[in-house]
Amino acid sequence: QLVESGGGSVESGGSLRLACAASGFSRPYYIGGWFRQVPGKEREGISCISTSDGSTYYADSVKGRFTISRDTAKNTVYLQMDNLKPEDTAVYYCAADERLFTTVQGMCELGSPYWGQGTQVTVSS
Repeated sequence: QLVESGGGSVESGGSLRLACAASGFSRPYYIGGWFRQVPGKEREGISCISTSDGSTYYADSVKGRFTISRDTAKNTVYLQMDNLKPEDTAVYYCAADERLFTTVQGMCELGSPYWGQGTQVTVSS
C-alpha cells in the first residue's frame, strides 16, 4: 500500500514536498518513484530512487529543480519540488516496484505495479 501526502497550490517559483509511505512489501528494499499526469496526456515518470543504495533518476523536465530522497526507517520516499512552474501542474502519483531486477530508470520509463491514490499539484503564474 502506498499513501501519499503533500501537494496543494502554490505560486510560480514556490516549493512543495510530497511524501509516499509504503507498507506491506515482502522485501525490505524497493524502487520508489513519482509520476505525474495531466488530462489528455500519458503518465510521465519524473523521478525514481532505489531505497537500497539511494541511486536516483530524474526526467529532464525536473532535473535541477526536484529532489527525491528516502527515509528507510520510515519506509517513505519524498519529492522536494522547488522553483515550481505552471507546467508542473498535474496529478502526482507515487509508485513502487519491489521486483529484483527493476532499475530506477527502468521504473520511471516503464511504470510500476503499485500506485498511490494521486495528489493534485497546482502552480499558478
